[in-house]
Amino acid sequence: MAKAAAATDAPDSGHLICAAPDLQAEIARWLTHLRSERRLSPKTLEAYERDLRQCLVFLGEHWGGAVTLPKFANIETMDVRAFMAARRADEIGGRSLMRALAGLRSFGKFLEREGKGKVGALSAIRAPKIGKSLPKPIQMQAAKQMADAEIRAGEDREPWIWARDAAVMALLYGSGLRISEALGLKRRDIPPPGGSDVITVIGKGNKTRMVPVLRTVQDLIADYIKACPHHLAADAPLFVGARGGPLSPRIIQLTMARLRGALGLPDSATPHALRHSFATHLLSRGGDLRAIQELLGHASLSTTQIYTGVDAERLMDVYRTAHPRA
Repeated sequence: MAKAAAATDAPDSGHLICAAPDLQAEIARWLTHLRSERRLSPKTLEAYERDLRQCLVFLGEHWGGAVTLPKFANIETMDVRAFMAARRADEIGGRSLMRALAGLRSFGKFLEREGKGKVGALSAIRAPKIGKSLPKPIQMQAAKQMADAEIRAGEDREPWIWARDAAVMALLYGSGLRISEALGLKRRDIPPPGGSDVITVIGKGNKTRMVPVLRTVQDLIADYIKACPHHLAADAPLFVGARGGPLSPRIIQLTMARLRGALGLPDSATPHALRHSFATHLLSRGGDLRAIQELLGHASLSTTQIYTGVDAERLMDVYRTAHPRA
């Protein structure tokens, strides 16, 4: 099983000891299908595999033995509800529960298409309700300072690493990129100095879109490329780690945590919050909602419309603070 997973370059499911060999084989085929045909991101694959593993661990204890393919194919609604209740007891949020159910349904549909049984109980369960929470953008001045190397002057880091992190932060805020999109850029994706002011990024669902790059952001990227001690081949990642390998998102998250401390920002100031800030600040300056949708790569305008709520809330705060009768 472990060899099969390695051969297909899918996430390794060999540690699913709670699943019988027949079910493990189907899991490996499902993960390969998601990676090669559905082209889901590695992060989504990892989450789906983890959620399925947690479900199988629960079912193994719930049923008192390893979960076989026929057993899983005949899972009942009460079993799924028991699993969801157990996850709730572990204080898992509604969004994570919804993703877990989506992953289980995906696996169930895969088994049905392959003629390995009908898993109707998964479709019969209602997805948990998720309370709508507004994105928490970073204040404009603080967002600009994220790319200022002087903020981190006291850190024991090589100057090229400062330049790298500043360029990544500038892309997240200046172009509204997701962290995976910024770190997925290749060296060849960046136009030469004086060239184009747009770049092509690959977003969710392997969809490509064109995004503008401000001159200041281009300059920060050029500074990083000039200072980087590692060779950046045209088809290699633009942003690399200290040893020259692909840069991990975790490094940027840790950098953001240090910047939060330096700037006195709350825990909600994450790399993704810079993307929220990009959209919110554009909207507050009169940006067109449709244009912002295209820049963010949202498939639906309803996803982008959440930022109108952020802007309305900001206006109400101004009103309550400034109006003499408020």
